[in-house]
Order: sequence, then structure tokens, then C-alpha cells
Amino acid sequence: MKESKLIEMRNKIETLGGVANQLIREINTIKQLAVGTLETIKLMPDYDKAIEQLKEKAGKDSSKEQKLDSVGEDSI
Repeated sequence: MKESKLIEMRNKIETLGGVANQLIREINTIKQLAVGTLETIKLMPDYDKAIEQLKEKAGKDSSKEQKLDSVGEDSI
């Protein structure tokens, strides 16, 4: 391989490494933001009540999906 091609490949790899590092930093920032938001929401009044309502809704939605799946399987 020519030296110029190797240098070009090295530069591309360094650039990709820089992009990967930037993405890792951004993901960590988003993670910290998400955790902070969750902890803030937990401190709000009626948090436990809202969680229970979400669980009930998820249970209802899940049972609806199971019914639809079983009906779809019968028609196959």
C-alpha cells in the first residue's frame, strides 16, 4: 500500500475516534439529564399515584394486545 493511502486511512480512523468520543460524552450528558429528571419527578406530589395509574394502563394495553394477537393467530 502506498504511504499516502496509509496516512489517509490513519486520518480517517482518528476522525472516527474523535466522533466516537464526542458521542460517548453526549450520551453521558443525556444519561445525567434523564436521571436528574427522574429524580425530580419522584419528588413531585402524587408520584406514586401516577405510577400506579401507568401500571394499570400498561396492564390493560397488554391484555388488549394479547387478545389481538390470539385473534390474528386464528386467522392464519
